[in-house]
Amino acid sequence: MGKLVVTEFISLDGVIEDPGGAEQYRHGGWTFKFNQGEGGPYKGAELRAADAQLLGRVTYEAFAKAWPTMEGTGEFGEKMNAMPKFVVSTTLENPEWNNSTVLRGGDGLAEEVNALKQQFDGDILVAGSARLAQSLLANDLVDELHLMVFPIVLGGGKRLFADGDEATTLSLVDTKQTGDVVILTYRR
Repeated sequence: MGKLVVTEFISLDGVIEDPGGAEQYRHGGWTFKFNQGEGGPYKGAELRAADAQLLGRVTYEAFAKAWPTMEGTGEFGEKMNAMPKFVVSTTLENPEWNNSTVLRGGDGLAEEVNALKQQFDGDILVAGSARLAQSLLANDLVDELHLMVFPIVLGGGKRLFADGDEATTLSLVDTKQTGDVVILTYRR
């Protein structure tokens, strides 16, 4: 049985919006201000452990625009392009990125995610995808959180944990400092 892993670049105040600078957020690209140390190899290992990706439409479309042009750029790019990808969307009809399937989500999200967990043995990786990550957390579908915490307070933007969520206790299972970043791993 696979496990659902939400992985995020996150500020000290919980913002996960536009860490790479592609979304026109006023603080977009905020991760590039810091030494990420071994963050790249960590992300590579995270992807190698994954059998599939589960993405929200906005993140999926950004990835689908970038990654197919990176074919032949090494193991990370090859894995991103080859692995099964599931995009939760009510508007996307014909995903063009290799090995992509649309899930409708909504009231059926829990059933769809549980079916994916049965289908795969490795991790099902959720990167970015703020609204999807919030829905998965609210429905108690996340098995593990990988948070790369950056030493910045952004003061506003999409946050991983939505206001009004119920109190949830997590178990810290790993912590690593690399460069300016702290990588925290939590389990439900």
